[in-house]
Amino acid sequence: MTQESKEPAAQKSLLSFRANTRLLIGEGSISQLGATAQELSSKRALVVSDKGILAAGHTSTGVASLEAAGIETTIFSQFTENPTTSQVDAGTVFAESFRPDIIIGLGGGSSMDCAKGINFLLCCGGKMKDYQGRGTTGRPLLPSIGCPTTAGTGSETQSFALISDAQTGEKFACGDPNAAFRVAILDPCLTVTQPARVTALTGIDALSHALESHVSTEATRVSQVFSREAWKLLTQNLPKVFIEPTDIHARAAVQLGAAWAGLAIENAMLGAAHGAANPLTAKYKIAHGQAVGLMLPHIIRFNGPVARKQYAELAAIAGLNTKTPDAALANWIHDILGQAGLSRSLGDAIGTQPAMSEFEHLAKEASAQWTSSFNPRPCLPVDFVDFYQRASVQNACPPKTKTLHHE
Repeated sequence: MTQESKEPAAQKSLLSFRANTRLLIGEGSISQLGATAQELSSKRALVVSDKGILAAGHTSTGVASLEAAGIETTIFSQFTENPTTSQVDAGTVFAESFRPDIIIGLGGGSSMDCAKGINFLLCCGGKMKDYQGRGTTGRPLLPSIGCPTTAGTGSETQSFALISDAQTGEKFACGDPNAAFRVAILDPCLTVTQPARVTALTGIDALSHALESHVSTEATRVSQVFSREAWKLLTQNLPKVFIEPTDIHARAAVQLGAAWAGLAIENAMLGAAHGAANPLTAKYKIAHGQAVGLMLPHIIRFNGPVARKQYAELAAIAGLNTKTPDAALANWIHDILGQAGLSRSLGDAIGTQPAMSEFEHLAKEASAQWTSSFNPRPCLPVDFVDFYQRASVQNACPPKTKTLHHE
């Protein structure tokens, strides 16, 4: 065999896997926030935490730990779900006046994404759009800690911040290895106070992360280990949380599953379900978990011809029919949306039936989404029109009981 013939095989066998974040896991682990910040030589901490988390008392618990460690602390909370570019700008101005040496995202995905966005601008200047994509800063950022109070986004284990354009509502991902949290504190006790709807929305989002990262064009056999483990934890425990919200062991498993799915995203990215969901959130203000849950069954069926083997692996883990895994998974997702009390059609979610012109506009935006480019089967605008049409029909993907068991 010649040298020329050896090199491509060697290059193809190379694997790259990134894990930037140390995890502290367990009930009550939020009490270690102060000691953890001390380990990172912090003396002045900016805590980014939304108003709902403030009201729940979780922010004060974290601040108490920081202050007990002798760390001067201030809180920024002037942002909403899906933080916007203008809100990140305001947070950066706030941070500049305080001059922190560490940034802590304490809350759901919005709090953690806003914290990362502030870190980008505080250390590198410019605007959030300047950092769209991966590896965009080339400069060190402040050390940071993530403390998730929801179990879904996986922001705690990835280096991306999802920020919405304040003018258009367009969501875009800004990523850099230096933006990843140095440490993530996974305390399941922080997730118990979530409203049932937030538990449902974030849980569906986590499931979508495990599914899409497992079949993406950038998935590797290493990233798929985390996708599968995330899927196992989520499918076995999320239904338990829906039935018994105070089940702390199930909560802990779901929280860890969301973190593993985030790590899979960090290395493998997502797919067309997220590409189709983002325009729905921008146009109709549909919550992200609801939007991606609506689109996921139709994307799974579309991907079936090219991703059946990968889907069969996930179907087997969930105890579903592995002979037609794409149909089984699509039906299971559709079914769990109902269990979660979420809408199962676009018309139901927005209260009206969109016109064809709206589908075409949404499809154009979806096909231009960065995440869509990692789908295992390329999607054209006409494909997205079809997805939206199918999602708009009530019970377009009816659950079939026989798919919930091995055959």
